[in-house]
Amino acid sequence: MKDFKPIPQAPLRPPAEVMRLSRMGSMFPTRLSFLRTLTRFLAAEKAKVTCHAWRMCPEGYGHAVYCISLGGYTYSLVAVSTQLAPEDRTDRVIATAWDTAYVLYDGVPDDDEIARICATAPQQEAARFTDRDLVLSRANKSVRLFSHVVTRLRAGAQPDAQMIRDIGYLMRTTAVYGNGKFGIADRACIDTRPGLSGPFMAEMLTVWLIRHFTHDLVEHVGQGRLDRRLKRHLGIGNSTGLGMAPFLVNHPILMNNWMLARETALARVRAVAKLEPEQCQRLIALGDRAQHHLREWHVPDPAHQVRITALCTAWDAVCDWMTPDTLSGEYAIAALLDWSRDQSVDVQELLVALVIEPFSELVDGLTDCMADPVGLRGAMLSDMQAVRAALEAAFGWALEPDYAAQEQCRQFWYVSEAKQEPRLGDRFGEAGADLESPLDIARRIKALHCDLPESDIDICDFLEAYPQHMLAVSRVALSVHFPYAEIQDNLISETCLPIDMLRCKLSFFGASKFDPKSDRWTRITLCQGAPLADELHERADDWWLPVFGQ
Repeated sequence: MKDFKPIPQAPLRPPAEVMRLSRMGSMFPTRLSFLRTLTRFLAAEKAKVTCHAWRMCPEGYGHAVYCISLGGYTYSLVAVSTQLAPEDRTDRVIATAWDTAYVLYDGVPDDDEIARICATAPQQEAARFTDRDLVLSRANKSVRLFSHVVTRLRAGAQPDAQMIRDIGYLMRTTAVYGNGKFGIADRACIDTRPGLSGPFMAEMLTVWLIRHFTHDLVEHVGQGRLDRRLKRHLGIGNSTGLGMAPFLVNHPILMNNWMLARETALARVRAVAKLEPEQCQRLIALGDRAQHHLREWHVPDPAHQVRITALCTAWDAVCDWMTPDTLSGEYAIAALLDWSRDQSVDVQELLVALVIEPFSELVDGLTDCMADPVGLRGAMLSDMQAVRAALEAAFGWALEPDYAAQEQCRQFWYVSEAKQEPRLGDRFGEAGADLESPLDIARRIKALHCDLPESDIDICDFLEAYPQHMLAVSRVALSVHFPYAEIQDNLISETCLPIDMLRCKLSFFGASKFDPKSDRWTRITLCQGAPLADELHERADDWWLPVFGQ
């Protein structure tokens, strides 16, 4: 047996620094992001996408079926395209009709199954599905770009490159559902399968295949072929709102594992004593790529555009720092990270993503640790003295606010009756606080702390007397083994911005080009710059922060 040689690692950044909304809302995708993990696996498997069925009229209405084999299993994307009246097209969750609907199917569907999916998929939430259906999704066209591309292709020309660069997608999903919703298969049905065992991998496969379909659809309607360079830049848009935010609170172990993998990757890279010349060159090239990406990132929201512009300006200093001379010194990455402490959080987090990128051999194996096979079945602490010690060690941040003050409890989370989706209300201006969802972790922790007994008693006896503290006690117990499990902010304060939670989660998906429409929902781009189905072997793992024309 070979001797095990541990990978050198610097100290991790503490949760008190990392798990703040202001930092989580500045995160960028990394090579640990799920889409990157997917394309590496697809390349390793030599996966090929085949078109099993194409039943589309000249205007692009009908259905298509694509098949792909992974890890000994075959999966099929069934795509259904329907005619949608302009007045019915909306990204809002109240929508009941979409341009396209999709099911990722377990196996290869026969004609009866295709007919079933074509009838039910366009209904989305109004329909019910089977355990052969793994993922359910829907998308609307970017009408302006889709129509433009069709017009240009029919004229025998390529679309305007600037429009492709500025919009970046032909369709925009408004949901990608997995894990048992509306009768589709539970995650437990596939969570041990090669390629789908990691978080959200079935959903990411669905998005990547949807992108492939959108390219085929516009070429079919346009009766021409897109230039490969333009096609590669066309990802999949996505509109994401409050429904995604509570996930990070309700899945604390998963949150811990994602953040711990990212922080461990950073700690390993920080510990590199000497960079090879090619690693120096790679870092410099990636710094330049990031600068070009920032210059191509424009959003209508004035406040966010100011933030992007400031980051772009500040990034010049990062590029100036990264010279062959400075990067050839001892512990150059650690020195660069230390230098960035005086920069904005946006600069710091973009730099974190950059320095991780060239070190696949140190980082990529951490993707195997990002799932959560345990759930919330953690061991309880031994007694209430242990609860007090763990609480005061990990939750000092939660004990500071006065939750009776209106500014500290103004917002409340609830689930809408109509759509069964998370919402956020004003406690002092709207009805419904009696139906509040338990996302007020910080307030519950402080309430627990106020009721802790002076003398030690059994935990079961305490919870029998104070059953309202069951959730808080369980979160305290989790903190002992999962230090990155909690967002260390008051999620019901009037200053809480849910979009920070959205950006954190979406960065792990691999999203870029964040385009906030309020502090509660955002548009993003997925798969932009990702390898096309026929170029996985050449481009599987070099599309971090894509730049137009790559």
